Amino acid sequence: MTINCLGKLIDLSVPKVMGILNVTPNSFFDGGKYQEEKNLLGQVEKMLTEGATFIDVGGYSSKPNAEFVSEEEEIERVVPVVNLVLKHFPETLISVDTFRANVAQAAVENGACVVNDISAGSLDDTMMETIAKLQVPYIMMHMKGNPQTMQGLAQYENITKEMLFYFSEKVAAARQLGINDLIIDPGFGFAKTVEQNFEVMNNLELFQMLELPILVGISRKSMIYKTLENNADEALNGTTVLNTIALQKGANILRVHDVKEAVEAVKLVSRLSY
Repeated sequence: MTINCLGKLIDLSVPKVMGILNVTPNSFFDGGKYQEEKNLLGQVEKMLTEGATFIDVGGYSSKPNAEFVSEEEEIERVVPVVNLVLKHFPETLISVDTFRANVAQAAVENGACVVNDISAGSLDDTMMETIAKLQVPYIMMHMKGNPQTMQGLAQYENITKEMLFYFSEKVAAARQLGINDLIIDPGFGFAKTVEQNFEVMNNLELFQMLELPILVGISRKSMIYKTLENNADEALNGTTVLNTIALQKGANILRVHDVKEAVEAVKLVSRLSY
């Protein structure tokens, strides 16, 4: 199970870690931490040294009820960061976290090699066509609505069945356009209650029937800290527990704030046989 990043084949049969680099002032956990160049580069170096395969750069917070950011502002946040990271760490595989085709195109034209779309094309009708032209790996996440409305849309008769149908439709549309490398993301925390998030985690192995790599992003999310009755700052241990379970259920990429702990989980789980 491989994806092609800038001509380099990345083998996802051995799970990889994607480090989160939010360049927004209002992210739920690390908002505003990496506005200064020194802090940003220090964090990138730390994540790469700890074993991150990808760095995921996001310029639009997708937390519930996140404030609207214009396309122009998102590009102004993301593209300089892509350039800065590649100037100092030229071999970095950068993913851009955006649901807008123009942002994705600008980032890829400046060296990003993966597009991570929380809406799987639902929030920009031209996204999939753009990905097909760019021919970069495309992460398609499950959500309903948008960051401003998604929390009011967590109604399902059978959430796992509905998500599998959603992905089968999205994959078919992507394949028809000629997109080769697809990754699916169940979208923990997006239009899902805490209980629904755990139901999806409990059934995560069923998503392997799509025969595509699975990305899991649960790092320090509310399903953890609401269950443990603490907060995002205290949710690292809970994150590691659920990342371990996700790996056992077939996750190929862990998207995290804390790379070292995720890499350790991958190493330990890989020693087990099933």
